[in-house]
This record gives sequence, structure tokens and C-alpha cells, in this order.
Amino acid sequence: MAENGHYDHDVSHIPPPLHMDRVANPAPLGLFAIALTTFVLSCHNAALFGTSVATPPNVATGLAFFYGGLVLLLAGMWEFKAGNTFGATAFSSYAAFWLSYATILIPGFGFQEAFVGGYEKDALNTVAIFLLAWTLYTFIMWLGTLKANIALSALFAFLTLTLALLTISDFMHAHAGLKKAGGFFGVITSLIAWYMGLAGLLTHENSYFTLPVGNLSKH
Repeated sequence: MAENGHYDHDVSHIPPPLHMDRVANPAPLGLFAIALTTFVLSCHNAALFGTSVATPPNVATGLAFFYGGLVLLLAGMWEFKAGNTFGATAFSSYAAFWLSYATILIPGFGFQEAFVGGYEKDALNTVAIFLLAWTLYTFIMWLGTLKANIALSALFAFLTLTLALLTISDFMHAHAGLKKAGGFFGVITSLIAWYMGLAGLLTHENSYFTLPVGNLSKH
């Protein structure tokens, strides 16, 4: 007890708050979310493993909402906290892509019902415009990777090609060949994203090896 009659550890002596400024690397989480969601949809588009391009890819709806959408959005917010403008912009934007794409597939949002009765081609053209906008956005983002690393640049290059092929397919009223090609490019895109996610996950502290991504910043 102190001389003034109060205990030294009186509740009035509040310790300063602890500052937890360190943020875990959110990039692997975001890349894995992109990879897995893209892989599932792309396998359907490419008619792999017994699937058909003629059926709607509703299997991807849940992933588009929760993994490619919600989890990816959280990764984007954590990239903002980490100070990575490019990662925050990319993850947050593609989270919005997956969430908005999911609304196209869900009947309750009314997109498909709006084009019944002979307006199916208009629906395809509308989706094509949607994909065209994302193709242009992805190309713009690709320009921001040219001095980053080979893997990141390849990821956005293949994603641009994937979206471009799917855009043209819908403008040509669901051209099966182009949709399959877009699916195959999407599978490659997802494999690159998985590789990059693993490269960010493996460190000298938790792994006996690391994966190169091809740093371009010195060139």
C-alpha cells in the first residue's frame, strides 16, 4: 500500500494498451480463394470430369459467395491493413466479381427470369458485357504486374485471356468451343494462383524449401 492509502495496483492505474500492428500475410488466403473458385467453375466450362458446358454451373454458386466472395473480400481488407495497395485492390474487386456472378446464377435475384420467353440471347449478351468489363479491368491490373514477378504477371495474363474467351463465347451465343477454351485457360489460371499462394505460405521458418516466383523488380 502506498503512503496515500491506495494500493499500488489501483484500478485507476490503467496500463497503456498493447499495439498489435503486425498483420499476417493475407495473400495466400486470397490467392487460394481465387484458385479454388476459379478451378471449379473452369472445370465446368471446359467440360472436364464428365461435366457439360450446356448445364448451368450452379455448383460454383456457394463457392462464389463464401470463398471467392466473402473470404476474398476479407483478404482484401487485410491487404489494406498491411499497406499493399495492389493486393487490396485486386482481392476486393475480384471478391465483388464473384459475389455479383453468384447473383446471376441464383433465381431469387431475378436475372434469369427477366430473360424468359425468347430473350435468352439478350441474357447472353448482357453477361458478355459484364465479362467484357472485367476483362478490361483485369488487363489494367495486369499492367501493374510488369515489374512485380513472373508468376503474378502470368496470373493476370491468363486471367485476362480466360475472361476474354468467355466474353466472346457469350457474344457468339454460348459458343461451346470458345467456352471450353476459356475453361482450360481458367484451369491454368487457378494452378498459377495455387502456386503463388503456396509460394507465399512456405517460408524458411515453416518449410524445408520455398518456391520461386521470378522477381522482376531488378530488371
